[in-house]
Amino acid sequence: VNMYGKCGSPDDARSVFEKMPQRNGVSWTTMIAVYAQNGHGNKALDLFGDMQLKGMTLDKVTFISILDACSSTAAIAEGKECHAMIIDNGFETDVVVGTALVNMYGKCGSLDDARHVFDKITQRDSVSWTALIAAYSQNGHGKDALELFKQMQLEGMVPDKITFISILYACATLAALEEGKESHASIIESGFETDVVVGNALVNMYG
Repeated sequence: VNMYGKCGSPDDARSVFEKMPQRNGVSWTTMIAVYAQNGHGNKALDLFGDMQLKGMTLDKVTFISILDACSSTAAIAEGKECHAMIIDNGFETDVVVGTALVNMYGKCGSLDDARHVFDKITQRDSVSWTALIAAYSQNGHGKDALELFKQMQLEGMVPDKITFISILYACATLAALEEGKESHASIIESGFETDVVVGNALVNMYG
């Protein structure tokens, strides 16, 4: 199932899944992840409902896959239901689950919820910071994104390509040339300037 999913063939993955004589939580979660990762968010959500009806145990990987599905379909109602289950299972403060929640709320345009979850993550990493920066940047709050970027650096976090792309987008929407040039200098120092996606973001920002 996982192999077919990684190869972009969810129908073959589902065929194997259906033929399994005994399915456990891992097999259900794997099939859900296959749908979520291959752009079939609604199918992932439907299968998640079936999984719960079967009484399967939900783990962190299950929730992360479902949040991915909610993000891709902007299904905030289902995302909030999933969030409630995550709280019940004690996973909300986990950095990976929390980051997935921040990303989901950001994709659904609910920045207050994204920030609320971010503030509860006990050990934030650069990925969780980047998720919140991207949420603000993508929803037209460029100044907040730039402020968060400064806080991220003060916390000693190392920005990655996604961080820089989000910051360049924020600079572009604000026409913040000085901040854009500062980011460009940091991108050169980090060795990302030759990356095609980062390069496109730089062209867009300067343009």
